[in-house]
Amino acid sequence: MNIKISNKGRCPLPSYETSGAAGMDVRANLTEAICLLPGERSLIPTGLYLELPSGIECQVRPRSGLALKKGITVLNTPGTVDSDYRGEVGVILINLSAEDFIVEPNDRIAQLVFCPVIHVTLIESDTLNSSSRGADGFGSTGKN
Repeated sequence: MNIKISNKGRCPLPSYETSGAAGMDVRANLTEAICLLPGERSLIPTGLYLELPSGIECQVRPRSGLALKKGITVLNTPGTVDSDYRGEVGVILINLSAEDFIVEPNDRIAQLVFCPVIHVTLIESDTLNSSSRGADGFGSTGKN
């Protein structure tokens, strides 16, 4: 599938780093480094603008290495770029570590994953069919 992209920043286009990668690494389009203090969040520009076809979304997801090694993640994970949005793609990073984190210009900060979207029609009902799980909540599927 081809996706139109406009790069108004200084960074290279997102790319798959390996042949089996699901996400394309996206970079920080910054003119100077910024510091994320512990617990702080910031909208990081990418300089990228997408034209997605109807029925496709672009998910903005964390990079696993940044999350594990540095405690840096995407706050609204996954972030969604809708097919009718034409503004700049931004990445909301948050520092969940106890140390300052420096975002340098051109750093790989997140990954973009393109996914199909299914629109549904909600049908209001007072009753729902039963299931073997029923109303059991979080963690209930691991019970014996």
